Amino acid sequence: MEPFITACNVFYQYESPSGPVSALKGIDLSIYSGEHVAIIGPNGSGKSTLLKLFNALLEPTGGEVRVGGRVTSDPQNTWEIRQECGMVFQNPDNQIVATTVEEDVAFGLENLSFPAPEIKKRVNEVLQAMDLDHWAHHAPHLLSGGQKQRVAIAGVIAMRPRCLLLDEATSLLDRRGKAEVIDTALKLNRLDNITLVNVTHFLEEAALADRVIVLYNGEIAIDAPAQQVLSRGTWLKERGLDLPPAASLANRLREGGIPLSFPIITMEQLVDSICSWKQMA
Repeated sequence: MEPFITACNVFYQYESPSGPVSALKGIDLSIYSGEHVAIIGPNGSGKSTLLKLFNALLEPTGGEVRVGGRVTSDPQNTWEIRQECGMVFQNPDNQIVATTVEEDVAFGLENLSFPAPEIKKRVNEVLQAMDLDHWAHHAPHLLSGGQKQRVAIAGVIAMRPRCLLLDEATSLLDRRGKAEVIDTALKLNRLDNITLVNVTHFLEEAALADRVIVLYNGEIAIDAPAQQVLSRGTWLKERGLDLPPAASLANRLREGGIPLSFPIITMEQLVDSICSWKQMA
């Protein structure tokens, strides 16, 4: 099976007041259709830069990125790539462009000159699928942060992309808002087979992915299944990435000889795993 996204020896360099800075250095990776991939790393590791390369918002200064077989640096491919890879950014307020939820979800389709009946059909379908239809005529700015991000995702999904790119889309949200956005993204990945790439600081989100890519100083330090990555708590901490308390404690218990299950991210999971171990002991 051909990968949907590929990066081949990709470099990205930008100019700063103190001179050129290498944000990415020789990135090689493949992401397949239907995968859920999390990208984590400390600040300045190149996470958001890499995601923007996938969406053709940036062009590599070396190497090549392909999306659906199309080279992202070719301007003739830009619109097709952005239709196939929809992106949701950090601040939901920066993505709201219309006066009602319904109009906001329709915005991208209108810009692409879709016929009005098709726009109405797609918007209604997406609002119902994402449980936003009761907000259709509400002003987006009156919604909660999590609801605004769901509206942003709905606008992307109305374009019928093959891939959803989340650029720290939950970092400004409270716990409830985070849950709303992640639950929505997981549903799209699992039920509609939409490829999901989530750049996040939150390892509890990364734990939900099929694969976790750890960037460090612009390079891929690890590309492995989530369980394998999250079991390396000391290694992650040395690189500025702290595991959730439950996961950190679970790793210490495993090191002490207690065979707890994977993954353990929440305290509820830790308690359940310890109870199961005690019953079997």
